[in-house]
Amino acid sequence: MGSREQVTEILNQLEKVLKELEFAYEQYFLGMEKRAPETERSKFTLRIRKMVTLYIPQTDLRFRLQSITSRFNSYSSYWDRTQRLIDEGKYERHNARIQRYANDKRPAAEDAETSLAIDSLDTLYEKLVAAHQICHLRPPNRQQVASFLIRQQEAIKQRFGEKQIDFVVITEDGKPKVKVRARK
Repeated sequence: MGSREQVTEILNQLEKVLKELEFAYEQYFLGMEKRAPETERSKFTLRIRKMVTLYIPQTDLRFRLQSITSRFNSYSSYWDRTQRLIDEGKYERHNARIQRYANDKRPAAEDAETSLAIDSLDTLYEKLVAAHQICHLRPPNRQQVASFLIRQQEAIKQRFGEKQIDFVVITEDGKPKVKVRARK
């Protein structure tokens, strides 16, 4: 193998390509790209295999190559698992996007219209989803939130009467919650 500088440069390139590959897969899983970056992945696999077979006398550079290889293997299993979930129709983000385009009627919003304006339900739901994502939790679907608010409607009326109220999303103990507060 070449000098230390050459090996370091190759490892830097491998790390850069791995980050680009990770970004490309995230774009694909979010639905922004129509095809998975399989050709780039296969090229990267070949490069990694070639590097692993070479003798690198410096321990720190060997360790760095091993860490890149293990990260790539971890990402590969994650990408394969996610692709399998998409193929089986069980991938959460993928299903949410499909349902959003298929069900643009929003039946839960029509049920909740009696107690909440659609705009306030949409805003509340968006804030709740954002809070769940920050806490790395799976957010409830829109219908669950609307039905919960309908079930709580009587308790809210007893507590606040005819006062105008606001719904606020807060995080307590790492869990997002919806709180009702009277307007001042």
